[in-house]
Amino acid sequence: QVQLVESGGGLVQPGGSLKLSCAASRIIFSIYSMAWYRQRSGKQRELVAGITRVGSTNYADSVKGRFTISRDNAKNTVNLQMNSLKPEDTAVYYCHTAIGPETYWGQGTQVTVSS
Repeated sequence: QVQLVESGGGLVQPGGSLKLSCAASRIIFSIYSMAWYRQRSGKQRELVAGITRVGSTNYADSVKGRFTISRDNAKNTVNLQMNSLKPEDTAVYYCHTAIGPETYWGQGTQVTVSS
């Protein structure tokens, strides 16, 4: 069973930065695309950023220019560097991958942007 474990969430002031990490296990990490999603209170879960096995990236319009997704295939990790954070970035952030028809999620990490 694939395991995804997120870390790095917390409380940060507007304009601040956080780096989220997702450690994957029980998966041939290097051959799968990875993604970060978030779920804001009362909202549906939404894609934040994705990265393919060869490093191509895509971002939600709301985070372009502020967030950067990266992966380290040697360490089986995918990271999300979040800069210039806004209160509307407050959400639970989830790591995600899919293997064929199966989808896998981490347990989520809370990010709160507030003064």
